[in-house]
Amino acid sequence: MGTRDIRLVSTGTALPGEPVGNAELARALGMTPVFQQWIDAFVGTRSRYLAIDLGTGQVRCSLADLGVRAADQAMAAAGVGASDIDLIVMATSMPDRLLPTTAGEIAARLNTGPIPVHQLQSGCTGAVQALDLAHQALLAGAGRTALVLGGDVCAKHVDLGLDYGRLPPAEMVNAVLFGDGAGAVVLGTGTDFPASPMLHHVLVRLTGLGRPTGQTVEWFGPGDPDTSRPAVWEDFKAIQEAVPVIAAEILGELLRGQEWTPSDVDYILPPQLSGRMTETITGRLGVPAAEEVSCVADTGNTANALPFTQLQMVLPALAGGDRVVAVSVESSKWIRAGFVLEQP
Repeated sequence: MGTRDIRLVSTGTALPGEPVGNAELARALGMTPVFQQWIDAFVGTRSRYLAIDLGTGQVRCSLADLGVRAADQAMAAAGVGASDIDLIVMATSMPDRLLPTTAGEIAARLNTGPIPVHQLQSGCTGAVQALDLAHQALLAGAGRTALVLGGDVCAKHVDLGLDYGRLPPAEMVNAVLFGDGAGAVVLGTGTDFPASPMLHHVLVRLTGLGRPTGQTVEWFGPGDPDTSRPAVWEDFKAIQEAVPVIAAEILGELLRGQEWTPSDVDYILPPQLSGRMTETITGRLGVPAAEEVSCVADTGNTANALPFTQLQMVLPALAGGDRVVAVSVESSKWIRAGFVLEQP
C-alpha cells in the first residue's frame, strides 16, 4: 500500500439563498451606515450567504440540506453513486445537532451502504483535517473511494432582536465575517481515477499550546444557562497579527516536504478570513507567480466549506503538471493545515 496514490477527483458546493450585501446586513442587524462603511473598507467582504431569512428570521435550510446538495454534486462530477462510497468524513464547527451527527444524517439521506461515517468538530481547518483522515484511510487500504464534507450554518448565532451596533467589537465582528455553506470532494485511488490531480500530502498540526485562544464559540444547554458569557467571541486583532505569519510558515513546510520552490507553485489557495485579511496573507506568502484562488469577498467566511469552494474554482483550470498548494489556519486553538495537489 505504500505506493498507492490518492487523487482528488471532484468537488461540490452548496450555498443557501441569494447573496446578502453589506447594506442589507447592516439594516437587518441595526447597524449604522458608518458601520457598513467599516465593513466595506476594513473587512473587505462584499456579500455572504445565510441560511436564515433576515426579513422573517426563518431558517430556510440546515447544514444537512446543504451537505446533501454538495455531496450529490461532487459524486455526479466524479461519476460515482452513493453505493460506490467506501468512507465518509465530515468536518463542522456548527452541526445541526449534537446527536445524531450531521454526517450520519447526510449518509442516511444519500442512502449509502453500511460504511464508516466520521464527524470532526473543528473550526476553519476542519475541512483539511477531514481530508487528512480520508487520505490516510485510503492510503492504508480502507477503500477505494471516500466522500469528504465540510460546512457550517451560523443560524443559531443570529438574533434579529439584538442590537448588534451596541456589541463590543470582539462579539460583533463575527456577524459580518461569516456566511453559511457546505462543500464536498470525492477522493479515489490513482488506479480508478488516473486523470485526476494527485493529493501528495495533507498537513495538520496543533500549534496553539501556550498561546491565548483567538476565538471561542460556546455551547449552552438547559443545565448551563449562563448568559453572561458571549456565545461567540473573537480576538480579531490577534488573528490579524498571527495568521499571515503562520500561513507563511505552513507554506514553507509544505514546499520543503515536496522539494518545491515558491516558483514551482501555479495556484495558491490562501486562508479565507475576510477580503482584506486575504490580501494581507497572500502578500506575505511570497509566491508572486502563482495565481491566487479566493472566494471570501463574495461568499463570506464559510469556515469548513471554504476550501471546497476554492477547489471547485481551481480544478477546471488545471493543466498537465500544474501544482496547487492550499493553506489553512484555525485560530481558536491555533491549528495549522494545508495540502498539496499536482495535475498529472
